Amino acid sequence: MPIISSSANLGSKSTSRKRKKKVGFGESQRLAKQRSYEKRAPKHKVKLTDLTIFTQQLGSMLDAGLPLVSSLDALQEQTEDNVFRIIIREVKNDIASGSSFSDSVKKFPRAFNNLFTSMVEAGEASGQLSEILAKVSVYFEDSVKLIKKVKSALMYPVAVILLAVALVNVLLIFVIPTFKEMFDDMGADLPMPTQMLIDVSDWLKGNILFVIIGSIIFWKLTSKFLSTPRGRVIKDKVLFRMPIVGALSQKIAVSRFCRTFAILLRSGVPILKALDIVSRASGNTYIESACKDISRVINQGGQISEVLEVRPYFPPMVKHMTKAGEQTGKMDAMFNKISDFYDSEIESTVAGLTSLMEPILICFLGIVIGGIVMAMFLPIFNMANVVGG
Repeated sequence: MPIISSSANLGSKSTSRKRKKKVGFGESQRLAKQRSYEKRAPKHKVKLTDLTIFTQQLGSMLDAGLPLVSSLDALQEQTEDNVFRIIIREVKNDIASGSSFSDSVKKFPRAFNNLFTSMVEAGEASGQLSEILAKVSVYFEDSVKLIKKVKSALMYPVAVILLAVALVNVLLIFVIPTFKEMFDDMGADLPMPTQMLIDVSDWLKGNILFVIIGSIIFWKLTSKFLSTPRGRVIKDKVLFRMPIVGALSQKIAVSRFCRTFAILLRSGVPILKALDIVSRASGNTYIESACKDISRVINQGGQISEVLEVRPYFPPMVKHMTKAGEQTGKMDAMFNKISDFYDSEIESTVAGLTSLMEPILICFLGIVIGGIVMAMFLPIFNMANVVGG
């Protein structure tokens, strides 16, 4: 009887050791993930959608009377982004140790953009943090809606173009070589379009790896160049001069400039600081240059309209509305009206482009694929004519 009990004890001990090992391994994995999130936190970019939800919820909690630390603690548990959860925790700990909210969020510039940090600073100074966060959340929500509309409009043409490229490559690499063998057996001279297509197919088939690597390198070099100051200027100039797309990008940039400037002025941010924030948040070299000139003119005692009047990037309506706002002393209201007008213009333009893209892309696909098919069947047609003659 004692032998049985001792063996049972040994079995239970070995089982408990296995459980401890499993628990220990799981805990070590969790800690490793936690350390990985903590390392990524200072450079982590939070999606605008997540930042919008965070701002809305934080403003609502503060408006309901919850303390800031308690609100951040609740939001830390709710967020689905693991790295953002670490960021909120660090901000909460900083505030609990005596730092201000604005100083805490400034430590994470990629998570909290310039507009958010500046508005938080203005809210703390005025004692109206919940009201200002509500305004910022509305602005972010409008921005998210606009981005989604533009992306949804671009999704269809981009998908069709990628499909066309993939289909053309399949035809050139796999289908046309089969026709080439058949034409070689005929021994007849091929029409120029057919011969050119076969030459392209032969080159692509023999250099497919070079094409893929070259495309990746070209894409990376182009992206790197477009992120430089000179590259950004060239990109904005080319985009502005493009038909249809240029006007759309201009409307988006002007609307964003007006909306951001209006919300900053209405929240009590000094005009020179507001211009600096708008410049950095715009992502457009035309707006950045205009903001610098406006700051210089205001320092010299001038007005915003003086700069906009000599800038062709800003439409006449913006110039007239700005001058009216200066005369009435209601700049923020005028800029909001301008932004509302251009937002409706953007919606109608995007809707028009979406409906126009479908027939254009169908014609594009028909020309490209039809041209390839016709080039491959030309020798067969010629043979039929010869036999018929």
